[in-house]
Amino acid sequence: MLQPFDLPLEQLRAYRPELTKRPDFDAFWSDTLAELARVPLQSERARMPYPVRGLTVYRVFYPGFNHARIEAYLALPDSDRPLPGIVQYHGYNWGSDHNLHDTVNLALKGYAVLQMLVRGQQGESVDNVVSPNGHVSGWMTKGIQDRETYYYRGVYMDAVRAIEVLQGMPEVDASRIAVVGGSQGGAITLAAAALSDAPKLALAEYPYLSNFDRAIDIAPDGPYGELNEYFRRYSSYPEIEAKARETLAYFDVMNLAPRVQCRTWVCVGLVDTITPPSTVFAAYNHLACEKEIAVYRYYGHEGIPGSIAPRLQLLMDVLQDGDEV
Repeated sequence: MLQPFDLPLEQLRAYRPELTKRPDFDAFWSDTLAELARVPLQSERARMPYPVRGLTVYRVFYPGFNHARIEAYLALPDSDRPLPGIVQYHGYNWGSDHNLHDTVNLALKGYAVLQMLVRGQQGESVDNVVSPNGHVSGWMTKGIQDRETYYYRGVYMDAVRAIEVLQGMPEVDASRIAVVGGSQGGAITLAAAALSDAPKLALAEYPYLSNFDRAIDIAPDGPYGELNEYFRRYSSYPEIEAKARETLAYFDVMNLAPRVQCRTWVCVGLVDTITPPSTVFAAYNHLACEKEIAVYRYYGHEGIPGSIAPRLQLLMDVLQDGDEV
């Protein structure tokens, strides 16, 4: 059994590093959202076979940031009234069957569920932003020398657009939307909640892409290592690392956290070697909204059975309150 390798829990609860965002942080995101708004809001969907009764499953395509063609899965329960909606975001570069089965299972509980497939990582979602640098391996350094071309600029905007797409569906109650995800999906969940005022609830399991400066120093496993490898290759050019860290500050979930207004639930495992607990608490402790964090001493970067019922309860309380059962 792994033992906690990060700060003691009492220190984690107080860990609130200074934000690293630059003075034009909010202006950058306002401009980026304005750029997204110039992309027409539309979508197309096609029914796909799935062996379940009581709902219909679709493949959805919509134009995301930079007009990229983004794929998603949609599961719609049979209903004669508008449904509460959930947008799901998946983990880094991974998802068995593109997380389709998770999407269906959640929809069976009474929600219209849209699973966004992250550009370049899953399905037919296209990453069409030309990046003149980075991309040693994976996605962490793609376009990292310029905030305009950094990979996650497109991802975060695709996530906002996914919310808008779901809200616009006639089967959905646009006033009852949640965003959910784990790891990379947890980071995207918090970013989407920070950059859109639509969600009423955000559920983020061990969110990634937070407190980059500390993650680079202490994460023993996982994709943060891509940044270390990039810096190692350019170790004779410190200005390259400095510029990359400046770019990362615009996408650090810790810096976006103060913008989140909706009710937010976060969970963390104390033996997580991929998203170290301190980096999760860094984002959580900067949230200024109604919030809760669930701590799981003996779990790492994995499915946490004890987190399932609390998440479902929150979805019911926030999205289905007042519905007839």
